Amino acid sequence: MQSETVLTGGRVVDGTGGPSRRADLVLRQGRISRVLPPGGARTTGTVVDVDGLAVAPGFIDMHSHSDLAVLADPAHEAKTLQGVTLEVLGQDGLGYAPVTDDTAEELRARLAGWNGRPRIDHSWRTVGGYLDRIDAGSPVNVACLVPQGNVRMMVVGGDDRPPTPGELDRMRRIVAQGMDDGAHGLSTGLTYTPGMYATDDEITALLEPVHAAGGYYCPHHRNYGSRVVESYQECLEIARRAQVALHLAHCHVNFPRNRGRAPEVLDAIDEATVRYGLDVTLDSYPYRASATHLGAPLPGWAQAGGTAATLERLRDAPTRARVLHEIEVEGTDGNHGVPMDWSAIVVTGVGDPALSWAVGSSVADLAERRGEKPADLYADLLVADELRSGCLLQVGNEENIRTIMRHRSHTAGSDGILVGAKPHPRGWGTFPRYLGHYVRELGVLTLEECVRHLTSRPARRLGLTDRGVVQTGAVADLVVFDPDTVAARATYDEPRLAPRGIHHVLVSGEFTVRDGRRTDRLPGRSVRRNR
Repeated sequence: MQSETVLTGGRVVDGTGGPSRRADLVLRQGRISRVLPPGGARTTGTVVDVDGLAVAPGFIDMHSHSDLAVLADPAHEAKTLQGVTLEVLGQDGLGYAPVTDDTAEELRARLAGWNGRPRIDHSWRTVGGYLDRIDAGSPVNVACLVPQGNVRMMVVGGDDRPPTPGELDRMRRIVAQGMDDGAHGLSTGLTYTPGMYATDDEITALLEPVHAAGGYYCPHHRNYGSRVVESYQECLEIARRAQVALHLAHCHVNFPRNRGRAPEVLDAIDEATVRYGLDVTLDSYPYRASATHLGAPLPGWAQAGGTAATLERLRDAPTRARVLHEIEVEGTDGNHGVPMDWSAIVVTGVGDPALSWAVGSSVADLAERRGEKPADLYADLLVADELRSGCLLQVGNEENIRTIMRHRSHTAGSDGILVGAKPHPRGWGTFPRYLGHYVRELGVLTLEECVRHLTSRPARRLGLTDRGVVQTGAVADLVVFDPDTVAARATYDEPRLAPRGIHHVLVSGEFTVRDGRRTDRLPGRSVRRNR
């Protein structure tokens, strides 16, 4: 008889949004073999008493930046201890596959502020090669997207120009190969270079193989500030033209000028759903601050040609003056058309330890302490750290966050950047914060509805029929937590604190977390669109 594991006496929150109920779960060969009334299980296997605890499907992080962490950090406690069992990577149009020999190193340097530079073998070049590495053993399951910026860099380079017809065909073929390798769709990062240089027509063309494969479009769109509603509408129009499903990454309505405007965005989504039959979902994280690399607010033209060219512009006095004027006075495309508030941008990490004096403070505070102008300090820091620094942007609106998380298309995405001395706490706290703060403390969502947002709804977007729910035959990706105590402990001052109230996590029936502690198991594998 195959060994069984039984979770007995728990309150099953099954992911459908329906009422929770007490039940025993029998797990066998990585799946839920039976769901029985309490006390109904008879087994010679392992019995785990979860009386008084909730048992839910494992949480799905729909927007994550753990691309290297899942390979370099076997514990990966930032996500495993939260109950995450599946992460969707290749986000924001920039990632680590597909690449060429020429673009691989440029991307590793450019993404250091998001992912660091861990010492791992980067020998893969395709989406399939990357996912094969995941299949050797991972702390969590992994799904991925094809990053449009990677594709453009491979064919057009870092220049701000349209592709030739031949280049566009090459880019389409690269996307098609990524979809054949198992990617779930195409991501864009339209405030990041070189992705921002693409027109909507170019993006629509790249979505042709995504449509053919039944994938979805996941945009980090062009403007979360001065043109926030218009930019969401542009995403909806691209999805309509390409006839693909749409998943809106980190769907926030940021900056003080947009306070209270979330209903406008949601109305546009609802209208497109009704008028055009669009299949739209979105994700968000439950924090006001956003996070990115410190050079992100630079204007797009100043970033053309890659890291070396950007640094050279910042070293040239007249060009630097033009860059800083645009950031401070006009509002750049990199900062969503909003003039920079230097008190809102906080340094979270640096590549050069000699610059650690900057970590944890806003650019405005650093400039005041050092007797410098904020813009000059910002530019000097970018040059000194060779664009490797990370930052927080304190630009969110709480009422918009709550409005968006109530929407019927909402899912959760941590957008977790895990590197740096003081990274965003969302990397360690997103899922328990939803359950503790917004469910138990504020009542914004019921427990059953919130679990649905974290499980079955994202599973449906990924086309997974045997994950995201507790039912017979489903993959035994599960999380066991205490609804009365679950909470995020990570803060902006101490961002790496583990949550409380999460007792057990299982991936394919194996405990990755047992009694609140990480085990040594690596049962995670790739979750490919075509398998």
